[in-house]
Amino acid sequence: MSLSEKKQGKMKSCLQPLAKVLVSCRGLNGEDDVLAVAYCGNCSYDPPMVMVGIVPTRYSYNLIKESGCFVVNLVDESYGDKFNYLGSHSKRDGDKLAAVDVLMSDGKIVNAPILTECPVNIECTVVDSIVTGSHEMFIGKVEYVHADKEIVDAEGNIDYAKIKFI
Repeated sequence: MSLSEKKQGKMKSCLQPLAKVLVSCRGLNGEDDVLAVAYCGNCSYDPPMVMVGIVPTRYSYNLIKESGCFVVNLVDESYGDKFNYLGSHSKRDGDKLAAVDVLMSDGKIVNAPILTECPVNIECTVVDSIVTGSHEMFIGKVEYVHADKEIVDAEGNIDYAKIKFI
């Protein structure tokens, strides 16, 4: 195929497909929230770090800014309805976590909730951030990774092929 056989695609969110993730956080007052995040990924393996992009007008933005931590929760097909609800409703409008019965536990290292029904949960401490236009990219040092027992081998490697991502 030659370049003349290609057509210009949209530039917004052009790096797809990516796994669907929910970022959970807790404010200093103990308030929990969860939001769907489209802009996320690995950004260092030594030390392990991930980045999540959040629009400053989102309710969770200030919770992460003040607490300095968050959890990235990887979502599988079984969590699809909850993902869609959490991604389309704001905590400003009511208790969306109660509305869809989100099951959570406290993080092992960071002061943020873990969505226990998600197969992988990545606890992070914010080490830096950069405003990239519409989003602020929070760089989180990975502090702990929780994974369902059936997807982890004896050495702790996660078999992502066993997760049915949405």
